[in-house]
Amino acid sequence: MSDYFVPASAEHQKKEKAKARELRDSQWWKGQLARGVCYHCEQRFHPSALTMDHLIPIVRGGKSDRKNCVTSCKECNSKKGHKTRAEMALENLKSDDEN
Repeated sequence: MSDYFVPASAEHQKKEKAKARELRDSQWWKGQLARGVCYHCEQRFHPSALTMDHLIPIVRGGKSDRKNCVTSCKECNSKKGHKTRAEMALENLKSDDEN
């Protein structure tokens, strides 16, 4: 599957990354980490093993807010990259069909 999208402006990316750094210091985010669950694979992890994942990636115009940010294990976040959840689901269906 080839990925095609027009990246968000450098200004948008810079602004949202700064907002993400602020959000990581919030009590809300600390509470999310304390749950210790990866949004994608639903496995339990130590809070230090979780990262912030943007459901709609910043590079694709996503925002750094509570509605768009979830906890993710490093493996799932790396696999997802700049894809959306829908694109991940399509990839999973495609790989299931090949097996």
